[in-house]
Amino acid sequence: MTAVMWGIGLVVFAVGLLFSIAWHELGHLSWAKVFGIRVPQYMVGFGPTVWSRKKGETEYGIKAVPLGGYIRMIGMFPPGKDGRITQRSSSPWRSMIEDAREASYEELQDGDEQRLFYTRKPWKRVIVMFAGPFMNLILAIALFLTVMMGFGVQMSVPTVKSVSQCVVPASQPTDTCPDGAAASPAAAAGLRAGDTVLSFGGDRIHDYDELQADIRKSAGRTVPVVVERDGQQITLTPTIGVNQVQKYDGSGLPLKGQTVEAGFLGFVPASGVVQLGFTDSVDRMYTNAETGVKSLVALPGKIPGLWHSIVDGTPRDADSPIGMVGAARIGGDVFALEIPASQRIAFMVNLLAGINLSLFLFNMLPLLPLDGGHIAGALWESVRRRIAKLLRRADPGPFDVAKLMPAAYVVASIFIGFTLLVLVADLVNPVKIT
Repeated sequence: MTAVMWGIGLVVFAVGLLFSIAWHELGHLSWAKVFGIRVPQYMVGFGPTVWSRKKGETEYGIKAVPLGGYIRMIGMFPPGKDGRITQRSSSPWRSMIEDAREASYEELQDGDEQRLFYTRKPWKRVIVMFAGPFMNLILAIALFLTVMMGFGVQMSVPTVKSVSQCVVPASQPTDTCPDGAAASPAAAAGLRAGDTVLSFGGDRIHDYDELQADIRKSAGRTVPVVVERDGQQITLTPTIGVNQVQKYDGSGLPLKGQTVEAGFLGFVPASGVVQLGFTDSVDRMYTNAETGVKSLVALPGKIPGLWHSIVDGTPRDADSPIGMVGAARIGGDVFALEIPASQRIAFMVNLLAGINLSLFLFNMLPLLPLDGGHIAGALWESVRRRIAKLLRRADPGPFDVAKLMPAAYVVASIFIGFTLLVLVADLVNPVKIT
């Protein structure tokens, strides 16, 4: 049964991923058609074509490898300086440029001269290229809201799971009390497992983050704490101690191996599924986006860890990059867990939301061959033309993005290398979830 559920999880993830890719490409396709650009192909996946059907002037299809997709627009790049589509040269770099230029015109038909991508105004090209990532962003927001407001989020709650018997720094084991360790303020005040904190220092407590913040800034103070125990409200008066506690970043995420001196009460919070309101959900999504940007910037620094996880078998960090294969394995693992079906579904929806957010952020990088590279080219063309107009110079014409293709091949090679590294790590030393 576990293997069956694992397989179901894998299939559900694959379907969700295919939909996310198709949704992305639909954004490009829709706006390309709105602006009159001819689109010969709309494909989900790469490699051999599994299924296709032509409707109107566009062939719609699914390919064998579900790790991406594309639409083929004619005239992605302007002609060469001599006005021809191709201008051959013995230079390998020049050949890259002209190969890309030729590919964008290979399906040119009579009457297409006014339907080329590069002939559209820069702002229209920006919309066409931005529409794909934007569709991923919209889908990510919808999925995140579904999880947070519908299923709820697993998080710490202001209910006591266990009480620390002594004051031990966060960097040391807490299963036993060392000789001479002082009793924790929570134990000394009589706090018990199962108590729910209702107020702290006269302030009503709504969530654990609020309680934690109040405790940390109350070092040395004796504070009235109202708890609910067995249906009754009891007031305790602990004196908040000082201890080395876990340090968090501005987004509320723990900084690995870092502590800070702050107020300490001494209990472990319970966890529960909490449905968030719209405002709290938006705040949490903003935190997710901020974390995503930081993770994207930190990717190069993760390469040594990935390498050692493959070569030395070093355990993967919780924030180690994972690819689609790794994400699919996690989806299967979650469906195989002995947890309620609603939590399985919620986790899968949250996983797909995170992937769509990552697709948006990644595709917005101003690098070819990503969508952000084409957007940057169109914006630069607009700036260049405006400057020429202000200086009363001749229109410089469209910016030839094809000239950047050698750099695009370098970027693509780096991305492919990193993807293969992540793929191998996901296969031989995967990130696991329990």
